[in-house]
Amino acid sequence: MENKSKRSNRLGRGLSALIPEIKGETSEKEIVNIDIDKIYPNEVQPRKQFDEEKIKVLSDSIKNYGVLQPIVVKMDENNKYMIIAGERRFRASKLANKNQIPAIIKDIDMKDIMEIALIENLQREDLNSIEEALAYKSLIEHYNVTQEEISEAVGKSRPHITNTLRLLNLGQDVIEMIDSGRITAGHGKALLRIADKDLQLQIAKKIEEEELSVREVENIAKKISENKQEEPKKSKPKDVFILDVEDKLRNIFGTKVNISKGKKKGKIEIEYYNDDDLNSIVSMLLE
Repeated sequence: MENKSKRSNRLGRGLSALIPEIKGETSEKEIVNIDIDKIYPNEVQPRKQFDEEKIKVLSDSIKNYGVLQPIVVKMDENNKYMIIAGERRFRASKLANKNQIPAIIKDIDMKDIMEIALIENLQREDLNSIEEALAYKSLIEHYNVTQEEISEAVGKSRPHITNTLRLLNLGQDVIEMIDSGRITAGHGKALLRIADKDLQLQIAKKIEEEELSVREVENIAKKISENKQEEPKKSKPKDVFILDVEDKLRNIFGTKVNISKGKKKGKIEIEYYNDDDLNSIVSMLLE
């Protein structure tokens, strides 16, 4: 429990947990000017798309006032420098035709760099939903970070994290459409109800062409799902109380919940789509 608490605390503090000097405590002696052509981005940077307009605005500011906050880099074996923090400043400086950029050189373990880079970007809240999901997945698979720890570190609810991760269960073509902004994450979540990946893509293209709303896609997915389910006998409509409870549980767990009520007993079914979903549901039930 103590190790988990320490790790959550470190993740929650982000990059400053490893480099406290960045937050206003860096002496001028530690800042050096490095040739821009010797610097390269971190390959594990979860943000794959940058807002070019914002980079241009930052570039104009750098032309007028210079780089006000140094970037942070790590020297590699070839005397080149990998960016730990400050890729936007780096890109904007290149756009401003700067030959050098102020930097702080730090010798930090690569695993820590990658882990903290993911958390730092998630805390900024400017990743798209697919970048966010891939960052969560990387933290879980490569660093054994739990959804609960991610939730504490980035200030997002566990259902949000679970639902965002579920987007990666879509077909790759649909994932790319969300990543590029052609359809929204809300559309993607509605498409998860459709198991057939080809049909997912077909409807995703229809969303783009006809500018369908999320509600319209939910209705389409519901009809497809209902048509594929065999109903041996017509069931009675559920009473309003049961429907209300299902809706509340669905919001808590972030997944489909079905309540079947018999004469003397009933059954609650909670759907999950992968091991992460299951672990998240079990954790919430045990709280």
